[in-house]
Amino acid sequence: MNIKEKAAELIGTAKKYWKTPPKGRYVTYKEIASLSGGGIGVRFVSHCITQMIISVGNELIGNTIGITPTSLYAIYIISLITAFPLTALRARMIDNTRSMKGKYRPYLIVMGIPAVILGIAFIWMPYELMTNFWKCVTVLAFNIGFQFFYNFYYDSYDGLINVISPNSIERSDVLSVRCIVENLSPSIINIAFPLLAKLVTGENTLYDMRVYRFTYPPMMIFGFLISIFVYANVEEKIVQAKTHLIQVKFIDAFKAVAKNKYFWIISLAGWLGFLESAFQYILHWMYEYQKACGAGQFAIITAIAGNASLWPNIIAPFFIRRYGKKKILIFTNMMSIGFIALMLPVIRLTGHPSAIWLLLVCIFINTLITALGHLLTPSVNADIRDYQQYITGERVDGMFAAVGLIGNVITLATGSVLPMIYEKSGLNEETAVALGYSASNVYEVLNNREYFISICSILIVASIIGAALNVIPYFFFDFTETKQKSTINVLKIRALFEDYANGVLSDEKLVEAVDIIREAELYCKKTPYDVSNAKYALRQAKSKGKAEYAAAKAELRRQKEENEKIEIALFVIDEFRKFTTPDGVDELENAKAFAAKGLDGFLTMQVPDKAKAKAMPKSTEIEKNRRRAALGLISDMKSAKKAVAKYFPNGIEEFDMSRFDKLFKAEDEAQARYLETAKLLKQAKESGNAPAIKMHNETLKLIKKEKAEIAKKIKAATNDNSVYHRAAKPYLDAVKTVAQAENYSRLDEI
Repeated sequence: MNIKEKAAELIGTAKKYWKTPPKGRYVTYKEIASLSGGGIGVRFVSHCITQMIISVGNELIGNTIGITPTSLYAIYIISLITAFPLTALRARMIDNTRSMKGKYRPYLIVMGIPAVILGIAFIWMPYELMTNFWKCVTVLAFNIGFQFFYNFYYDSYDGLINVISPNSIERSDVLSVRCIVENLSPSIINIAFPLLAKLVTGENTLYDMRVYRFTYPPMMIFGFLISIFVYANVEEKIVQAKTHLIQVKFIDAFKAVAKNKYFWIISLAGWLGFLESAFQYILHWMYEYQKACGAGQFAIITAIAGNASLWPNIIAPFFIRRYGKKKILIFTNMMSIGFIALMLPVIRLTGHPSAIWLLLVCIFINTLITALGHLLTPSVNADIRDYQQYITGERVDGMFAAVGLIGNVITLATGSVLPMIYEKSGLNEETAVALGYSASNVYEVLNNREYFISICSILIVASIIGAALNVIPYFFFDFTETKQKSTINVLKIRALFEDYANGVLSDEKLVEAVDIIREAELYCKKTPYDVSNAKYALRQAKSKGKAEYAAAKAELRRQKEENEKIEIALFVIDEFRKFTTPDGVDELENAKAFAAKGLDGFLTMQVPDKAKAKAMPKSTEIEKNRRRAALGLISDMKSAKKAVAKYFPNGIEEFDMSRFDKLFKAEDEAQARYLETAKLLKQAKESGNAPAIKMHNETLKLIKKEKAEIAKKIKAATNDNSVYHRAAKPYLDAVKTVAQAENYSRLDEI
């Protein structure tokens, strides 16, 4: 097949799947293109505003604005403290958002506009006229705004990968394409920024406020406009029953996420590796303070360094399929230790013309390897959110950020280490004055070659320690790709039965769930292959020729795929058999007792007190589960009694679910009319029919108003439903458990 034929084939495939995803997939090519293309804009905004976010070693705030490292750390602490309530608010808003645009997409517009406005205002503040104190106050005030608006904007974009598909491999594929395309932004910036700085200032300097004022505002405005493509064309796909409309109470969501062991493993890796990036500013410092090369050369250097993260994005899907996320994370983090260590002898060559190029080689290779691991972070985070939904029944994506604020407490302690290193290594006012520099900007110390080498060497050693600590938690991460697929299959089955019980089951979901169940019944009876024999046959086939090797490779792949299907099948079948296990029997009997009491009497049920529940044995897995269930029930009963006293003093009133049926129907009808009118409007514009254009525009306005009213009613109904569920949770959970057990026993009929 020649190049022309291959191009024609690619174009044909793109057209075929532009609006309809390939079989077994969930994401159309149009969505991938929009997410990736819009991501270029998000990254433009992100690049600019992240330079304004307070962090130890921040070049714009420290080197350019001139806030000292000690003062910078002080306002850093304050900014972390203010992040607590703002992040909690963001989490609650995301988890309780119900919109036709999804959980994340609406905030790309709502939060993006104020974020960009704040960014432009930040750049144009007259810092050169301020004292160090007022610089700190101004930067801190803007950062409080960034904590809410910018973080909300970027988290909404980044969080889309969690819900764009329930397929972990597909999410990784989409993420790979997104990263390849969106990395055009930093590539363009890395090339253009040194050249623009030279143009604006006439010198080889990056740390001049005029450079930022000239370049950042247009980048942010352009970036935001491009990011609208994401909002307009990407759909969220969460595996959840349509009737599942419960607002998540903050404390309940917080407790639920706190039980997710995989969340803590990933978080711990980040907390332990807080020093790993200590070396990140050395390349810029060598150019700025040691005059290691000219502006043109540095533009090439930064372009090459930024380009290092491109190649892992291309090969990531292949490596994920072959090795899995855990092995990649461990390997890349271990390799990082070695390549950071290689910078130590290089930094001692400072002053030699080749020094900055050798440093580039070390950074390029390190980034090339570690970027593959960093690429997996969003995909891994998406997987652990699937697990969260599996163990708790609720999708609380936003709350992960709120629980992650615990990390801010840890960061308050660990964050002081880097400023301390800066201070002790000579980056302080005393050294600056002793060397004949102004105390107003202690970074001038880096102009001295001996201090430059000493300070940078210490930062590299700190990075090595951080990289070594970072890798340890990943050895305990065992949520494999197969487990994720198993989890999604069970979530689909649970959603099927929940919708079935509420009478809103769709044919499409029914067919999909039946296929999952039938495949599980077929493969659960099979014996897994011992793939070691197939691996040996593959090694032997290498010397026999291409045909034999290809056949042996195909056989090994077939056996692995078969074993995966068997593992998934057993997981699914265990879901249906869970009420026959000792834990399941206890759970079902307890649920029947609560359900029998009814709404009026379940609060009279006797439950053990907290002290007795905590004293329950926990030596075996069964005992741990029983103890956990007892503690959970005690907490639910306590919350229920409070909610009843507050909202239902005269007795609990059952929520009427038919309210949703009517609202959903009205919502679907309004959306259908909106799409039809939009189609007619497009035709009228093409034909130049002015009266028709006016009429259809007016109709669209009316439909939008109608949809907004319906959305308000759905929100009100959801609030009422949430209050009811909070007050009746022990009873409703019991009824749900009994119904699920009955439905599982009537599987063939359903």
